[in-house]
Amino acid sequence: MARSASYFLKTARLGFDRWTKEDLPLALALWSDAEVTRFSGGPFSSAQISARLDREVASDLQDNVQYWPIFLLEDSDFAGCCGLRVHKPEEKIYELGFHLRRQYWGRGFSTEAGRAVISYAFSTVGAKALFAGHHPDNIASKRSLMKLGFQYTHRQIYPPTGLDDDVYLLHRSA
Repeated sequence: MARSASYFLKTARLGFDRWTKEDLPLALALWSDAEVTRFSGGPFSSAQISARLDREVASDLQDNVQYWPIFLLEDSDFAGCCGLRVHKPEEKIYELGFHLRRQYWGRGFSTEAGRAVISYAFSTVGAKALFAGHHPDNIASKRSLMKLGFQYTHRQIYPPTGLDDDVYLLHRSA
């Protein structure tokens, strides 16, 4: 599952592209994996994943943000996604999120991708703050968010799981 593209955003190891409707095989590989989605209400059916992909494409068209697909620069292999979603538009707060394919866990990709998206959010998108949340048992996401400088604020119900997720904010530095 590789793609050769001109990426709009790069890190030392990753390239960011934009989802298109033709990316359903990539989306299926990511969001049908029970381990990848276990903390976010999955695994998801093909129809749910197709609808998710449609929402990502629509978000890019409407708001110029999405959970962008990310690829390894060394071989163009699809690693997952990391990006933004509008959270509180009136306050210019966006949600940061990431999902990685299992073979890329534990290699620092979520933090590396997150840093790039944070910089992009504040410098290009004009975000004033970023929101993020994670399932209470998702220790890896918690570690990534802490490394990225997010501050814990509270717990709130995450509708897909019905559980109280830990919620964080990161404000743009002055």
